[in-house]
Amino acid sequence: MSDSRSPSEEYVMVRRRPGRRLRRTAILLLFSVACAAGGYFLGLSQTGTQLTSVVDTRDHLLDQLESLQQKRLASEQQLINLERGRSIDEAALSQARHTIARLESRVAELEADLTFYRNIMAPSEVAEGLQVDRLNLHTTRQDGRYGFKLVLTQVGDNSSYIGGIVAVNVIGLRDGEKEVIALRDLSEEITDLGVKFRFRYFQDVEGFLTVPDSFQPLEVQVVAQAQGSKSSQAERTFDWGQLTEK
Repeated sequence: MSDSRSPSEEYVMVRRRPGRRLRRTAILLLFSVACAAGGYFLGLSQTGTQLTSVVDTRDHLLDQLESLQQKRLASEQQLINLERGRSIDEAALSQARHTIARLESRVAELEADLTFYRNIMAPSEVAEGLQVDRLNLHTTRQDGRYGFKLVLTQVGDNSSYIGGIVAVNVIGLRDGEKEVIALRDLSEEITDLGVKFRFRYFQDVEGFLTVPDSFQPLEVQVVAQAQGSKSSQAERTFDWGQLTEK
């Protein structure tokens, strides 16, 4: 079949084709812009949502941080209070122990004194008459210097006085050899070889003695000699180590 179009019709068809292309291009351009705008606003919406979520999370974390800080401060204060309370308790416990130790020591002294007086007034199995009751030594700030206290008693019949002389000797070693030193050679308070005594119930002989550097004391020997109608003798030996341990 032969094409019977006239030249005018061909011209019209040629003119109409560029218009269609332009419309298509415009439509595509508008669609692209719409898509881009939609994507942009969608992105803005999602970004805003994410930002809100981040802000909320941050605020929540800040609240948790503040709460934890408050708990930490409370725990630190509680620890300080516990440490302070423990220190106070330890100080109180230490003071109580010292007080108890002093009271126990005092009770022991009173019991010893009670026994002492009972033995004097009502001797029972204790030997009667003149007795060397005890000898105490205590250290001083000066090396080799000791305070001493010797107690003599009259047990049983205390209706009359008893008198006489008591001698004290320190027995030890010097350069490996045994040596006996009289108390008067070690003490400034004792000037005689024997110390005179006279009492009804008991008498103390007190003073200080200084041990020479080259002398090693081992024992203290006490000999008390009563004279007159109550003539008798009492003798007792004390271990130096036990005396100085008290």
